Amino acid sequence: MSFTGSTGDVLQQVNQFVSMLDDLCENEPEAYHTFIEKQMKEGAEYSAPPELHSCLCTDVLEPQKGLLYINICSWKRVPACQDPSKPLPVCAGKLETDTDKGQGWYAVLDVALNASVLQESKRDKTEMNQLYLLALSLAQQQHGFRLSHQYTVISHSPKSSLDDLYRRLGFQQRPNTAKQPETVCQTSAALLQQISSLRSEKQDKDPAAQIFSRPAEHKKKGLIQVISTTFEQPQKPEFQLEVKTDTAGVPRIVELTIELPKVSSMSECQLRISKDDVLLEVEDVYFLLLEFPNTVNEDSAAAIFNKKKRKLTLKVDIL
Repeated sequence: MSFTGSTGDVLQQVNQFVSMLDDLCENEPEAYHTFIEKQMKEGAEYSAPPELHSCLCTDVLEPQKGLLYINICSWKRVPACQDPSKPLPVCAGKLETDTDKGQGWYAVLDVALNASVLQESKRDKTEMNQLYLLALSLAQQQHGFRLSHQYTVISHSPKSSLDDLYRRLGFQQRPNTAKQPETVCQTSAALLQQISSLRSEKQDKDPAAQIFSRPAEHKKKGLIQVISTTFEQPQKPEFQLEVKTDTAGVPRIVELTIELPKVSSMSECQLRISKDDVLLEVEDVYFLLLEFPNTVNEDSAAAIFNKKKRKLTLKVDIL
């Protein structure tokens, strides 16, 4: 529901709208109730505040060295992605910079997505990583940063209180007002009053946050499309994952062999191991995130790269 044009045109549109509501209220009360309930629900969702989901930290290499913190937020105001082949809507808040005695210069950016997108991505670590790469790409393209390819997920960032998030994303909490008893037909007058109050707000201020979509190159299945000249979506390499047992048949070692034909040295590989999973990254070339079939002792991990065969073999003990 929107009204556009000059002040006179808007008032005329409002009058027509209220007249239609009155007719609907009198002649089709059930349809009127349905319409009002739908508008109230959509209004409540639109006025819901953004919520902090997770935080990223990465190094800023240019234009000056420092740290970049990205707050990933869920916000119902950001449109949901209805078609995986279409661009993914995201909302970026105002960039805030500061200096801390302990860590030096740093910047904070809030990136909000529809709650359904984040909920869907929580089920797949690869898609969650793609969302993080999308946020990094957005920060780089919108603010001219050159960022490290490595990032860390942290519990919180500087200036990540709710008040800080609301301020940078331009969200303003409205005071709760007690509902007054009113008849069904009186609701149209109250709605008109709300529209008038909304129209009276200043329209010439720049929004704190901008909602825009990442460009889509081609149709494909899946939730996220990360399109970036710097953060290219890497390939998933061929791999073989085996559980080695002892003579008694007890699982002892997890062995992972990864085919890396485009890699010539172990130094090109970034390998991170936890008790539950392993992450291999070769910048702009390969990305592999696997869950171990058994809980492992990450301190026992040993990796060897065969230059001739271009294979990486990882062995880690099972707890």
